[in-house]
Amino acid sequence: MPKSAKYLLIGSTEAYSGKSAVLLGLAHQLQEKKLDIAYGKPLGTCWSDDRTDGMDEDVKFLAHNLNLPPNRLLKTLLFLDTVSIEKRLKGEDTIDYRSELLKYLQVQSGKLVLLEGPGTLEEGTLFEMSLLEVAEVVDAGIVLVTRLESVLSIHKILSAKRRLGDRLIGVILNDVPSEQLEAVETEIKPFLEQRDIAVLGILPRSALLRSVSVRELVHQLHAEVICRPDRLDLMVESLTIGAMNVNSALKYFRKGRNMAVVTGGDRQDIQLAALETSTQCLILTGHVPPSDFILNRAEDLEIPILSVDLDTLTTVEIINRAFGQVRLQEPIKVQCVRQLMKEHFDVDRLMSKLGLEPAVTLP
Repeated sequence: MPKSAKYLLIGSTEAYSGKSAVLLGLAHQLQEKKLDIAYGKPLGTCWSDDRTDGMDEDVKFLAHNLNLPPNRLLKTLLFLDTVSIEKRLKGEDTIDYRSELLKYLQVQSGKLVLLEGPGTLEEGTLFEMSLLEVAEVVDAGIVLVTRLESVLSIHKILSAKRRLGDRLIGVILNDVPSEQLEAVETEIKPFLEQRDIAVLGILPRSALLRSVSVRELVHQLHAEVICRPDRLDLMVESLTIGAMNVNSALKYFRKGRNMAVVTGGDRQDIQLAALETSTQCLILTGHVPPSDFILNRAEDLEIPILSVDLDTLTTVEIINRAFGQVRLQEPIKVQCVRQLMKEHFDVDRLMSKLGLEPAVTLP
């Protein structure tokens, strides 16, 4: 490994904690400090059918948004898919990935190398590529991202500190509900700091970041787009089921914001009520096509209508899962992440802990 480079590993206590989003915002701030950074994700967990470029999809996305040149990018060392795991279990894969990791890092350059770690503390252990194992091989500090949905999340952070020891240089508490922000700032943060766990950022929950595009719902539901295929970039922030009478539905819909409304294809009254409120798409079940009146109204209001070959319960389960596992893709989310990190993350404290100083621009 280049002796001049420092290594920072971004990990998480559980999958879908917002690790990639945090990494994007962090890298952008470091670039603004004129720091020369490189980026890689040794264990690939997001891939397309074509892997000939050896790049995880998250790597390509971040590289594009950060305008990183090829010599500041690291190809994915191992894709953590079923085939790779089965080969390892059967003894067909006997590669020493710790040695491979050292070779892998020799091809890069940059003052700071940001490595995106596995989704959990345990992931990658089968290949001796868990978060701590990677950190020890490359002599990296670790920043952990964790969703702080309740005080119960403290157990995970304390357990991680016990396992990672001095490798853990700080945590980022992500997706904190607005009603808990004060308690996190005045109670949880001091509690962790007293236990030598630096809280580098407290990121409030963002409805936009938790949202999914209509296009993603089409993909997840294998839905047919009945109208306005040109509006699939609309962002859905909440899910509503239109199964009540129309008066109750109207009151309910008026409280919602940027909704996806799931209802039966035969419920024209509910469909119309939804179209007249903050609805981003209608999702129809029951194999009943919408009436011409509804179609025309949706066309005028530029609201997509989707038809699914699923029952309501299954449809709702799939959409809820999409909200919980949404990936950072849309440009509007990139801007949101950058703003959140700028306002709520202490990049100077992180750089101090890493022994880094911003580049000095000569006049």
